[in-house]
Amino acid sequence: RDHRKITVIDGNVGFVGGINLADEYINRTHKFGYWKDASIILRGAAVWNLTFLFLEMWQSSSDEVFDYDLYYPTETYPTDGFVQPFGDGPHDAHQSIEMVYMQIINNAKRYVYITTPYLIIDHEIATALKLAALSGVDVRIMMPHIPDKKLIYMVSKSYYPELLKAGVKIYEYLPGFLHSKMIVSDDEVAMIGTANLDYRSFYLHFEVSCYLYRTSSIMQMREDAIKCL
Repeated sequence: RDHRKITVIDGNVGFVGGINLADEYINRTHKFGYWKDASIILRGAAVWNLTFLFLEMWQSSSDEVFDYDLYYPTETYPTDGFVQPFGDGPHDAHQSIEMVYMQIINNAKRYVYITTPYLIIDHEIATALKLAALSGVDVRIMMPHIPDKKLIYMVSKSYYPELLKAGVKIYEYLPGFLHSKMIVSDDEVAMIGTANLDYRSFYLHFEVSCYLYRTSSIMQMREDAIKCL
């Protein structure tokens, strides 16, 4: 399944995050209450990775062959940190997005804030979250209060007891459905993209995420996560 959400304009502007093209994502309909989501806009050189992932998927699904040199960004922009969009999928030898999640959690010193619509985690992620909380890190997971898939919601809640017992704080977004997929830590590092904190996203889907290090947008992501509490 291609679960990526990528928009690229002229090779110089790119959007990536949880937002699909559907009415509920802009709250024109309210089937699950207020829909809360998150995406990030990129400009310049970092957009190339999004373009490449899009062209690669299109080419693999058709007979069309691209001259990739025609799609490079033509504009440059200053940056105040490090930005790295990257893809993941079932054909990889390892689960890149899950490994980044674990790297961020394991290296956290003060806090880790996570927003995710689903929480179906393997032993490695569960252990990392519990160890961080037991070590004194402020670990918070924000989940939806109104589910879009009731069975998945029930399975997600089955992980609550062991995480809460270890000191992980779990919140539910009361106005409706929280669909954003973000992790922010220590005002320094963050990741935003299409991958949920669940088995399907880590092992079965084609996904895309954007890793951020010491960029000003990290503080915006932190504030956005706090608003979900």
